[in-house]
Amino acid sequence: MMAFADHLPVLAVLLPALTAVLLLLVGDGGGAEDQHDNARLRWTRRIALASVLLGAVFAFRLVEQAATGTLAVYRVGDWPAPFGIVLVVDRLSAYMLALTSAVAVPVLWYACGGWDTRGRHFHALFQFQLMGLNGAFVTGDLFNLFVFFEVLLIASYVLMMHGLGRERLRVGLHYVVLNLSASALFLIGIALVYGLTGTLNLADLALRVPQVTGPEAGLLKAGALLLLVVFGFKAALLPLAMWLPATYAAASAPVAALFAIMTKVGVYAILRVHGVTFGAEAGALAYAVQPLLLPLALATSVVGVLGALAAHTLPRLVAWLTVASVGTVLAAVGLFNTEAWSAALFYMANSTLVIAGLFLLSELVAAQRGPMADRLEPCSPVAQPALLGLMLLLAAASTAGLPPLPGFIGKLMVLEASASHAAAVAVWAVVLGVGLFTLVGLARAGSILFWSVRTELPGQSAGASPQLLGATLALLGMSVLMSAFAAPIQRYTAAAALQLQDRAAYANAVLPEMGGAQAETTRPYRIPPKDQPGLQPMGQPAAPGGEK
Repeated sequence: MMAFADHLPVLAVLLPALTAVLLLLVGDGGGAEDQHDNARLRWTRRIALASVLLGAVFAFRLVEQAATGTLAVYRVGDWPAPFGIVLVVDRLSAYMLALTSAVAVPVLWYACGGWDTRGRHFHALFQFQLMGLNGAFVTGDLFNLFVFFEVLLIASYVLMMHGLGRERLRVGLHYVVLNLSASALFLIGIALVYGLTGTLNLADLALRVPQVTGPEAGLLKAGALLLLVVFGFKAALLPLAMWLPATYAAASAPVAALFAIMTKVGVYAILRVHGVTFGAEAGALAYAVQPLLLPLALATSVVGVLGALAAHTLPRLVAWLTVASVGTVLAAVGLFNTEAWSAALFYMANSTLVIAGLFLLSELVAAQRGPMADRLEPCSPVAQPALLGLMLLLAAASTAGLPPLPGFIGKLMVLEASASHAAAVAVWAVVLGVGLFTLVGLARAGSILFWSVRTELPGQSAGASPQLLGATLALLGMSVLMSAFAAPIQRYTAAAALQLQDRAAYANAVLPEMGGAQAETTRPYRIPPKDQPGLQPMGQPAAPGGEK
């Protein structure tokens, strides 16, 4: 019989799905004020919070299990891959599950402070969103990646417009139409890949893609580029990023904070599909997207920080910083070496936590500024200037990359990984320049919000509740903790980057009946010193003596 731990990959998906169904049965009171509906709302909140906390326990248990180098493979219905649905958890998948939980718990706690009563079924939709996110991170099949994309997107459509409002409806309509178009392109890309390889299982694809040659290789490359368009849209990669600032700025604060992890699904898909399946060992299709990914990622960072400098509201500034951070992460991915991938994973976790915290902080500040709300214009003083100002200062320092915060560590890792790359000058210029202008933009916002005050205007006399402050501080505090535990986290991300390259172990774990590579799937992945071949750029042989 299977042990309970063996079911954790599927429980990461089933737990939020079953919780969502239960919450729909319980009901949420719909914002009514009678005693019966208030009791239902309390139970809804308890069930939802208990579910995300339990999901966090599962996620960090999977991280502990993945840290040994074991690939957890779960075959739904016990059908062998590639014929059945398979869920696979390696270091990268477990890392993304843990990051999702780290965002979801404080964001849901914040939403329970009142946002969940401004519309129907907030908690059920929140759980469906988590189901889609977790499913995308654990699926071992390209078609099921599409399915989970749709689950999280359908939930996000309703969450985006939760609480209504004219601007939210207007932007939400654009968001829905654009994502439906991207989904149609996703299906076309999947059809091309399946038609030319006969499989959509990621482990099987990694084995079959190198065998495609001749005219078929050109068609398969077109399919790979089409998938890059789709994943780039989800991740907000230029020129497909212009939808994000208006969408995230219009969403409610807890929804925008949760959406901070949603762009990382696109990053994850690019890393998993284009970095591995179409990576170093893909034959004629090796690094099919490399000429495009790095320049587009650098341009995304530049446009993102310029948008932040031009923003007139705090949520829109934070939304543009989301674009800039995605550009930095994808620039590291586009370097296509293990050190850069490790840096991308480290920096991605920090930027996600800080951006989510900034979205919550934006609402706390806006609620205390009277008629100006979140607009970057002088207004009445806020009720908690010292606390909110220090929180913004902490977030600004980490986002800009000032030592000793994890934003600095992540960017330093990116710069070190790019030192021997042909585009090193461009990468250094963009990463350092974007960091400088990010600091300028947030400093400008802070000076307007907390120093340029007009005492004649009415302000908010009451400060934020401990619940709202605690949730926001939790996100920013986790970013600070990343500095304290930077060494073990860096070791983990380096091991995850190395494990991604071991296509033989992945194939042997997922496709043992088909004679997958005879690698030992449960062996630990040890991180070699920098002077050893394990950290060589992918697809390039190690020099004698381990020298690069």
